[in-house]
Amino acid sequence: MQLGNVASLAHFIPELLLSGSVVVLILLEMVTDNRAAAGIVAMAASIVTFLLVLAGGTGSTFLFNGMIVFDSFAFFFRLLIILATMVAVWMSIGSEEVKRCDQGEYYAVLLAASLGMFLMAEADNLLMAYLSLELVSLTSYILTGFLKHNRRSQEAALKYLIYGGVASGTMIYGMSWIFGIAGSLDFGIINGALTQSGTGASLGVFIALVLILAGMGYKVASVPFHMWAPDVYTGAPIPITTFLAVGSKAAGFALLTRFFYPAISRLAANGNWQTLAGVDWPQLLLFICMITMTLGNLAALQQTNMKRLLAYSSIAQAGYALMGFVVLSNDGIRAMMFYLIAYYVMDAGAFLVVMIVANATGSEEIDAYRGLAWRGGLVPAIALAIFLFSLTGIPLTVGFIGKFYLFAAVIRGQFYILALVGIINSVISLYYYLRPIRTMFLDQPTGEEGVVAAEAWNYGLMGVLAAATIVLGLYWAPVIAFADRSLKFFTGPA
Repeated sequence: MQLGNVASLAHFIPELLLSGSVVVLILLEMVTDNRAAAGIVAMAASIVTFLLVLAGGTGSTFLFNGMIVFDSFAFFFRLLIILATMVAVWMSIGSEEVKRCDQGEYYAVLLAASLGMFLMAEADNLLMAYLSLELVSLTSYILTGFLKHNRRSQEAALKYLIYGGVASGTMIYGMSWIFGIAGSLDFGIINGALTQSGTGASLGVFIALVLILAGMGYKVASVPFHMWAPDVYTGAPIPITTFLAVGSKAAGFALLTRFFYPAISRLAANGNWQTLAGVDWPQLLLFICMITMTLGNLAALQQTNMKRLLAYSSIAQAGYALMGFVVLSNDGIRAMMFYLIAYYVMDAGAFLVVMIVANATGSEEIDAYRGLAWRGGLVPAIALAIFLFSLTGIPLTVGFIGKFYLFAAVIRGQFYILALVGIINSVISLYYYLRPIRTMFLDQPTGEEGVVAAEAWNYGLMGVLAAATIVLGLYWAPVIAFADRSLKFFTGPA
C-alpha cells in the first residue's frame, strides 16, 4: 500500500515530534538562561519518541508516495536509533564538556541528527537516501565541533567535513549512474529494471555501486572510508563520540542493507538472496570486511588515548558487523542486526566510563586509569572491564553471543576464510582490550591521577548498560527473536 502526503502523517508522528522538539529547543535557547531546561526537554522528547515508535508498531506501507517505507526493518532501526539518542542525551546532561556549550542549540542539533537517522533507516528512494544521509552528516559536523574553544574539536570537525564532502559527492555521482541505467530513483523500480535480461550484467552498475559504497561505507566507518573516524571520535565531545559510534553506525548499516538487498539483489524462491547477474558485490564487500577488522585491530594496538583506542575498535567492530552483511542470507542479516544491538550496549557503556573518568581527571589517556579500582573508581573499573571483555567476545557477555551468531552465519554460508580472519582478529583485539583492564587493577597509582567520585546520574546508566551486557549474554532469546521478526523488507506487490 502506498499513501499520499497527508495520509502518511499518521505513521510519521515520531519524526514529527522530533522536528517539533528541535524548534522548541531553539526557541527555549532564545527565551531562557536555564541551562538545565534544554537537557530535560531533549530527554523528555527522546523518551516520548521511543514510546511512540513502540506504540506505532510495525507495518507494510509506503509513505509520502514511496519516498520512505514503514516496515518491520525500519521499526527495528528506529528503536535502536532512538535508544542511542537517549543515551547521548543522558550522557550530555552529565558531561562537564557539554555543560559549557550552548545547551538549546546543542540538543536541537542532536535531535535533528536523530531525525536524519530515522529517515536513513526508512529511505526507499535514492533522493531520500541522499537527503537523509546529508542531514545526518551536516548535523554531525556541527556536533563534532561544538566545543568552540577546543582546538582538537575544531580540527576534528574540519576533517570530518572534508572527508564527508568527498564521500557525499562520490555517492551522488554513483546514484546518478543508477538513475540513468534504471530510469527511476525508487528502490523497487530499480530492482525491476536491473533484473531485466542483460541490464544487470553491465559494468556500469558495478561501478555505480562502488561509487555509492563510498558514501555508505563512510557512514559505517569501513576501510577505506574510515580515515575520519579516529580524529573525529577523539576530538568530539564524548557523548557525541558515543552517538556517532552507535547511532550513526546503525543508521549507516540500515541504509546499506536496504539498498544492497531489496534494491540491488533479489530474494529467491528458497528464501536466499541472489545478486544480479554480473554484479558480484559480495566479493568486493568480503575484502573490505576483512581489511576493515584487521586494520582497526592492528591500529588500536598502539593507542594510548582511550577515545582513540575505542575509535579504532569501532572500525574493527564495523568489520565484524559486515561479516553478516556479505554472506547474502537472512541468517547473516539477522546476525548483523543482533550484533548492532550488542555493540550499542557494550560500546555506549565503554564510552560512558571514559566520560566518568574524564569528568574526574580531565584526561582521556590510558595513564589516567592507573590504579582506578583503588582510588575511588572500583565500580567504573569493573563496569569498563565488563564492556571491554564483551567487545572482545568473552563468553557470558552479549558480545560473545553476537559474534557466535555472526560466525555461525559465515560458516553456514561456507565463507571459511572470512571466519578464520574474524577469529584471528578477535584474538588480536584481546591484547589492547586487556591493557586498560591491567592498568586499572594491577598498576599502582602515582597519586597524581585524582580521585574518581561517584556520580549518581552517570552511575545509574552505567549500571543499566553493564547489567544488560551480562544479562543479554545469558538470556538473549528475546533479542534474537526481535531481530528475526524485524527481518522483513516491504517491497510492495510483486
